[in-house]
Amino acid sequence: MATLKNTTINDTGYLQNPNGTTAQRPGSPTAGMQRYNSSLGYIEWYDALGSTWRPIYQAPNVSVDYLVAAGGGGAGHGGGGAGGLLTGTLIGLSQGVSYTVTVGSGGAGGISGSRGPCPAGTSGSNSVFSTITSIGGGNGSTAGAANASNGGSGGGQGGDQPSATRTSGTAGQGNGGGRSSRGGYGAGGGGGGAGAAGADATDETSSIGDGGNGGVGIQNNITGTSTYYSGGGGGGSNLNAPDYTANGGGLGGQGGGGNGGRIVDSGGNPGTANTGGGGGGAEYEGAVAGGGAGGSGIVILKISNGYTATFSVGITSTVDSSSVPGYKIYRVISGTGTVTFS
Repeated sequence: MATLKNTTINDTGYLQNPNGTTAQRPGSPTAGMQRYNSSLGYIEWYDALGSTWRPIYQAPNVSVDYLVAAGGGGAGHGGGGAGGLLTGTLIGLSQGVSYTVTVGSGGAGGISGSRGPCPAGTSGSNSVFSTITSIGGGNGSTAGAANASNGGSGGGQGGDQPSATRTSGTAGQGNGGGRSSRGGYGAGGGGGGAGAAGADATDETSSIGDGGNGGVGIQNNITGTSTYYSGGGGGGSNLNAPDYTANGGGLGGQGGGGNGGRIVDSGGNPGTANTGGGGGGAEYEGAVAGGGAGGSGIVILKISNGYTATFSVGITSTVDSSSVPGYKIYRVISGTGTVTFS
């Protein structure tokens, strides 16, 4: 190896740097070492004071439009709350840096396998992109117990608990769930949505009462098509309605919320996958069929066509480069891991 001192290169050509991946960096670097990092796409030098490799050329930062919907809550007799919904733009993300991505799963619907009041569901899971965290939807409760939960949006209360406190949604992400109707075998309240609270069940007259409708979600056109996300699940019907086909479960809110069960022993419909919709509540005695599961969440990222997003193992995603001219739209539909931009 030659050692050069005070060297002048009197030429108009170039000086070829060592070229290798991040994994091929010297094992024992010393101050001032310089090389081209083929993994990151720039020349880097070793900073001994900071004990780190630093770029000589700092790649341009990336701006990312995002939509992050958490998993919807599972229903009991009350409808499940929608997953929290956050949208916006993150400015100044660095190329080559790994950012966390997680798609929250929907909560399970309550089910016992035997006839009777439907058990409570479980809450949905959070979805994450970088510093953005959307909170999973609250679960819908069973009849006669104030155990619907708060969440991105709140779950609906089950029958026979009209005086229960309305559940709440996370500020800026969702709304509260509805209350049940009064009297024996009451109907369930609707789960909250990102755009509106879940409706209270219809008060019973002569043992007739409908489940409350789920709260509506919010429209967003990040994909180039205006689409609703994070609708609440409808509440289940009461037991004693004389005409089970005419008087029954609440409707799921726009944005993937499931409809509530409406005839005797019927279960609620699940929330739609990758919308964050809450599950629909079961009919009062619908524990055999059970409450509907919450729909899984989604993370959508929109970046300029000049950049590319690369996801780690364990992430399932699709890319669309044609719906919005000049942009790539990545839909992350499941998994947890990281994304890097280049």
